[in-house]
Amino acid sequence: MASAAMAASSRAFLRPHRCRLLLRQRRSLSASAATPGAAAAAAASTVVGRSVVDVLRERGLVEATTSETLGSGSASPRELKAYCGFDPTAESLHLGNLLGLVALSWFRRCGHPVVALVGGATGRVGDPSGKSAERPELDLAAVETNCNAIKSLIGQILDRAPAEPSQHSQSGKSLSLEQNDETLANSGEKMGSFQILDNYYWWKDITLLDFLKEVGRFARVGTMIAKESVKKRLMSEDGMSYTEFTYQLLQGYDFLYMFRKMGVNVQIGGSDQWGNITAGTELIRKILQVEGAHGLTFPLLLKSDGTKFGKTEDGAIWLSAKMLSPYKFYQYFFSVPDVDVIRFMKILTFMSLDEIQELEQSMKKPGYVPNTIQRRLAEEVTRFVHGEEGLEEALKATEALRPGAQTQLDSQTIEGIADDVPSCSLPYDQVLKSPLVDLAVSTGLLASKSAVRRLIKQGGLYLNNIRIDSEDKLVEEGDVVNGKVLLLSAGKKNKMVVRIS
Repeated sequence: MASAAMAASSRAFLRPHRCRLLLRQRRSLSASAATPGAAAAAAASTVVGRSVVDVLRERGLVEATTSETLGSGSASPRELKAYCGFDPTAESLHLGNLLGLVALSWFRRCGHPVVALVGGATGRVGDPSGKSAERPELDLAAVETNCNAIKSLIGQILDRAPAEPSQHSQSGKSLSLEQNDETLANSGEKMGSFQILDNYYWWKDITLLDFLKEVGRFARVGTMIAKESVKKRLMSEDGMSYTEFTYQLLQGYDFLYMFRKMGVNVQIGGSDQWGNITAGTELIRKILQVEGAHGLTFPLLLKSDGTKFGKTEDGAIWLSAKMLSPYKFYQYFFSVPDVDVIRFMKILTFMSLDEIQELEQSMKKPGYVPNTIQRRLAEEVTRFVHGEEGLEEALKATEALRPGAQTQLDSQTIEGIADDVPSCSLPYDQVLKSPLVDLAVSTGLLASKSAVRRLIKQGGLYLNNIRIDSEDKLVEEGDVVNGKVLLLSAGKKNKMVVRIS
């Protein structure tokens, strides 16, 4: 009886906090078959008619699940509603977060509504999972700025998820808390809808005493300590703060709240989130005394050598064009080693597995042109993250900046990559009539004049993509593109943008 009373008290605690969420269950697949969108839905039957978990598993996107029956063929697609959380630690998500967006998109493709949750509240604490030390504390203004930027970015990316392989539909609808049930009911029939939420929305009205009384009492300290992410930190030299120790309960409560109020019953995340995810399923079972909350993790984004994919000497591979240009994002995928390219194509694109298998076979055939598969991978991922315009920008820059390319260079194209390659500024009179050998050294492109002369003899020095054959070449007025810039290239990869002042 006491347990029942506690559960009843907790259910009362879970009333909406100063908001109304007018959400109705989406129409069933059988009902939607009678709508004008039925033909389009039938065309996507290869995805919609299958279990989303099976789809994710065969693409290598399932590490573990809390239930073997999750996504079983007997379950209606509308019985699953998944969410994935994103920390606002910067103004952009990075490449490691892309797997979460891809997985959410697969849920949508299979007809399930999804939620992308930005941690406006939990981000002020910091997730200790996978961390060797406590995260630096962000001030409230930075958290809010990061949240707003990430919400916008997630909305743009999720809206680009193609409804079918090789198609790039934008039929999805982004729903905010303020939109009503009619808008939700009228959103697309083929793709599951998506929402972008901020957990500060419900956390702002919860006091510590209420949380400890109504939620904390259901958490067992022994179970919390046994979580792998906690055990590692407790054994480390710096240990773990109480703030970090409580994080799994905070994330668990997010799942509890959305399960109770919005029907969200699947939490997905990287394999390092397993402890946080199961903390949520345990709270739901204990407090609400119901089953039906599930967790699914996907592998971390690693290269074949076990190192993280998405880390460079210059830092993270950001998803926002403001922090990393589409050109440089494209180039990163273009340089993926052959040993990794097929696996990344399976987990990061929406191409059919049959097509991917054909491409894999083509790599083994005589006459295969190196980097052909990498080019396709770079195109698909760049299109998903940056859209058609971003892909066109990346392709234009890639082609225009290829040494020996016939594409006419302009100052705008060169300036577009200035942030991605070394650059410098020189006075006009210091550049005009200057020997190119001297300029290549003074700008830092090469270390010595002898190295420049040697490269010229090898046919590897380019000015504005035009190969230089003479050591006596002087920079002429016509060489300065639009009177503003020069592009020097040493081989295919080393470039220097020279701005003329």
